[in-house]
Amino acid sequence: MRTLLNLIWVVLAGFWLFVCYVAAGILLCLPIITIPWAVASFRIGVYALWPFGRTVVDKRTAGVGSMLGNVIWLLLAGIWLAIAHVATGIALCVTIIGIPFGIANFKMIPISLMPLGKEIVPVSATRRALIG
Repeated sequence: MRTLLNLIWVVLAGFWLFVCYVAAGILLCLPIITIPWAVASFRIGVYALWPFGRTVVDKRTAGVGSMLGNVIWLLLAGIWLAIAHVATGIALCVTIIGIPFGIANFKMIPISLMPLGKEIVPVSATRRALIG
């Protein structure tokens, strides 16, 4: 079922969002000092391309540096990527079939705004952590 959802997602929104994240990552690679943010952009871009079956969790080792990095990210790329998620989510919510995908898009806004200090893991890993 996740594969089917991911395939529909790629056609409706995933590819477009992936291109946005890759473009942001390439632009962030231009000044050498922002390469860590470019890596985060590429990482989230892959998640935006194929999101179902994975989830975002907080990194236990994240500290103040992540928060400061997120402020820089927000100014350089976060706002624009969040706007892309909002626009795509609204467009998907116009149709009944697209509503679940629009909601999934809205759920990605927090990581598009503040990606540092977050980790993308399989859903099964979070279930094991809760049970064990």
